[in-house]
Amino acid sequence: MGYYFGNISSNYFLMDMLLLFGMLLLPLIAHAVLNSTFRKYSNEYSSRGLTAEQAARKILDNNGLYHIRIERVSGSLSDYYSSSENVIRLSDSTYGKTSIAAIGVAAHECGHACQYAENYAPMILRNKVAPVMGFCSRFWYIAFILGCFFTFLPFLMYVGIAMFCAVVLFQLITLPMELDASHRALKTLEADAILESSEISPARKVLTAAAMTYVVSLATSAMQLIRLLLRARR
Repeated sequence: MGYYFGNISSNYFLMDMLLLFGMLLLPLIAHAVLNSTFRKYSNEYSSRGLTAEQAARKILDNNGLYHIRIERVSGSLSDYYSSSENVIRLSDSTYGKTSIAAIGVAAHECGHACQYAENYAPMILRNKVAPVMGFCSRFWYIAFILGCFFTFLPFLMYVGIAMFCAVVLFQLITLPMELDASHRALKTLEADAILESSEISPARKVLTAAAMTYVVSLATSAMQLIRLLLRARR
């Protein structure tokens, strides 16, 4: 009997360590691939000579989004679109650059602006659940830890798990939104003749590497959820 329970404990420890190892390793690999791919195509320049800012302005104007501003923000690959402020912020590694990588990233953010203008369902849903997700992401671990320490309040552990499920759901909703923004970016870069046909493939590689970070983020959260469930069963 002691061997049986000892074996269960050993199997649990091994599974927990494997999941933890995956959670630590996968994001490092994904970001390394993204940085490497972005650096590579940051040294390949668009033959059209447009900067990322100019390309973004052209895409926005072609879609009737004249009211959306483009601003510079410090950092590298810290680009984002703020629907509440009607602004696309391009990082130092993107703004003013004529590289294929920079133009691809800028076009991706324009894709988000187009999604918002078209009431793209995943984006609308994401914006609606964002406040709940923000609360859950900040406090799920507190509820879980309290449930672990105070054995007379075990339900708190499951409250923490439920809150973390909301975080995973949020990431699941975000993924198709990011993939669609990249699809829109590549389509408009070619259709609007912002990049040459031969330059679309490098842009696709940059955006694919960026998308993989979201896939890995979702996978990492799923592994964390499995760890929480395993601990709850113990």
